[in-house]
Amino acid sequence: MIEYRIDRRSGVATYLQIVQQTKQALRLGLLEPGDKLPTAREVVEATAINPNTVLKAYRELEREGLAEGRRGLGTFVRGTLGGGAADSPLRAELRAELTAWAERARAGGLERDDLSALFDSVLTERFNTEHHNQGERS
Repeated sequence: MIEYRIDRRSGVATYLQIVQQTKQALRLGLLEPGDKLPTAREVVEATAINPNTVLKAYRELEREGLAEGRRGLGTFVRGTLGGGAADSPLRAELRAELTAWAERARAGGLERDDLSALFDSVLTERFNTEHHNQGERS
């Protein structure tokens, strides 16, 4: 079962952090259709957030077709995200390379936020370039 971690300093709304973490777990194959999400009470006990915040996040996941509430039973994963199997050889290889990269960066004195900013900038650059280039070919 997923355990949510709330970063109150991130500037990201708490309910969105829950939505994002659920989506990440779906992409990584940690959650699959049919899996039960923690109850609002369990999330509140683990994170000390308002129960309405959890319910708002779960409603957003339902709106996006990724979860469904079952009266008296809880909220369950309904959809999936990501391409290819979560345990594919390519994903395993890329994860190993990213782990080595992160270890090298940490040894070089970079902090988590530095790595996140660097990685996000590369992704933005690569995906915007690919999208732009595809548009030129059309």
